[in-house]
Amino acid sequence: MDSFEVATVGDNCIDRYLPVGQSAVGGNAVNVAVHLSGLDRRVGYFGAVGDDEDGRRVLDCLAARGVDTGPVLVRPGRTAVTDLDIDPTGDRVIAFEDFGACAGYRPPEADRARLRCMRHVHLGWLDDGGALRRELAAAGVSISQDLAVNPGAEGLAIAFGSAGEDRARARQLAREFLGRGARIAVVTCGARGSVAADGAAMVEADAAPVEVVDTTGAGDTFIAAFIDAHLAGGSPGACLEAARQAAALTCRHVGGFAQALQPLR
Repeated sequence: MDSFEVATVGDNCIDRYLPVGQSAVGGNAVNVAVHLSGLDRRVGYFGAVGDDEDGRRVLDCLAARGVDTGPVLVRPGRTAVTDLDIDPTGDRVIAFEDFGACAGYRPPEADRARLRCMRHVHLGWLDDGGALRRELAAAGVSISQDLAVNPGAEGLAIAFGSAGEDRARARQLAREFLGRGARIAVVTCGARGSVAADGAAMVEADAAPVEVVDTTGAGDTFIAAFIDAHLAGGSPGACLEAARQAAALTCRHVGGFAQALQPLR
């Protein structure tokens, strides 16, 4: 029997912050796993890293934060990297992305059997055309996914999305996610806050005030806190409150979670 009850599956990477010449461990599935572990959830991470120094860095970083890395596959080649830059308007942009060992990752059957027994599974980036999501949904597993990372709301317990800073668009997207099969739809809109809908009601929350250092991973932190509050039985409004407060804390430092940055190589 697994020592964890919640799992994240999919992407990991080394985020390389070009303007400051430093790097951090990141990726949607990794960031969500770390923050769920920080909320005292027993979490396992399923994904693939390269057999390189960056891969060892990802594994060491996750293990140090209490995430079970037993299911991680170490594959020949390089670990994924993402270069982050600042555009002329001051917004953070992805300048380069190489999915490395994450590309083509599929949990083997033994690991899919484990995932079918989880209390909740959050899916990060996977280039499997939605196959794992459909398999887990058919097995009755509670699943969440950020539709900005992978499309497809069918079978999701919680569908997450983003609408820039347009709250009207956020409401529209929430209704669309529900119409496509999600049981709960959650859409963030940056400094304009967030909305959540479950088919019975739609609730909204303002963004928590914070002096922003970096927004990388704030959405992933929001996702983790919302999942945690949902698993604890919280209402959509209570889940939004927990999520917005957690996301604000992540905006106060560089990277998707607090960690020691390393210089770019």
